[in-house]
Amino acid sequence: MIRKISWMLLALLVLAGCRAGSQLLSSGTLNKIIEEVIIEAVDEKVNNKLLPQETVWKKDGAQMVRIPDMYLKGDDEITPLGEKYKSGDDFLMDVHEVTRGQFRKFLLETGYDFNGRLWAKIDQISPTDEHPMTYVTFEDTEAYCKWAGKRLPTEEEWEWAARGGLVGKEYMWGDDEGQARDYANYFGAGGKDRWSESTAPVGSLKPNGYGVFDMGGNVFEWCRGGVLRGGSWNSRTSLLRVAYRYHGGSEDGDYYHGFRCVSGMP
Repeated sequence: MIRKISWMLLALLVLAGCRAGSQLLSSGTLNKIIEEVIIEAVDEKVNNKLLPQETVWKKDGAQMVRIPDMYLKGDDEITPLGEKYKSGDDFLMDVHEVTRGQFRKFLLETGYDFNGRLWAKIDQISPTDEHPMTYVTFEDTEAYCKWAGKRLPTEEEWEWAARGGLVGKEYMWGDDEGQARDYANYFGAGGKDRWSESTAPVGSLKPNGYGVFDMGGNVFEWCRGGVLRGGSWNSRTSLLRVAYRYHGGSEDGDYYHGFRCVSGMP
């Protein structure tokens, strides 16, 4: 349905006058003009945000970046998932996936009962403290977030942040699958992606438009509700699409499971 927003209607009248002169516009042409104005309004809202605005989270030392709110002023707004969502607030997201070094700090400070037998497997997939933590269950991530004073992102927040200000694109970098190796560590190797059998150190590839790294590939990331997003180092490109999702059980942890945290603005 066409939204009744006064400033947008004014813009449409100007556009209509410029494009059609004295001729009447067909309904199809008018709808096309409306669509273009809405897209331009969304782009302006996103791009005019003062981003990136970065901070370092004291508890775990994570670098975080400001993500603009998903509610783009209007009668109602639709998230990338196609659901109505009103937040009204920007939020902070970890720039990188939680590293094994950060997770070790959490274990040392809390004595959390993590399955120590997994470390031999973790060493193979994520061999240094700069690599993302793997083999974490949903319950493990919830415990870490509670310790750090943060939380897991909702699916809506994760997907909005993954798109990096792009509207309706397949991947975090756009629609061109040929650019995947510049932004994502996934199945095989090539270009900037030099890791064929393991995760990459966080931040090794290009970030998206919000300055967030590895939203495609490296490790699938847990979201609230036990859903995993983003693809992994062992995924095909089809699983790197920002809309791809699958549900994991709370006790499931695997070589491609990781996470990152979010928080409200301080």
